[in-house]
Amino acid sequence: MPIYEYQCEACGEQMEAMQKMSDAALTDCPKCSQPALKKLVSAAGFRLSGGGWYETDFKTGSKKNVAEGGSGSAGGGHSCGTGGCGSCA
Repeated sequence: MPIYEYQCEACGEQMEAMQKMSDAALTDCPKCSQPALKKLVSAAGFRLSGGGWYETDFKTGSKKNVAEGGSGSAGGGHSCGTGGCGSCA
C-alpha cells in the first residue's frame, strides 16, 4: 500500500497516510480539523538495488548488473547511489 504525504493549507501541518490507490484523498486536518489537506507530490523513500530475480533470472550475458562484493550497482560503492543512506555514512 502506498504512503501519501499531505499538508494542511490552514495550519501547515504535514502528515503521512497509508492508503489504497483507490481510496479518496484525505481532506480534514487531524490537528486543526479544517478541510484544507492537500496531497503532496513526493519521491519514494527507498530504492531496490543489488541482485534479484530480474537481474539474475531474466538478463543474459553482459546485460547483468549483479554487483560483486556487496558494493551495489551504483557508482562510488554506495548501495543507494547518493551517499545519503545509513550504509553509505
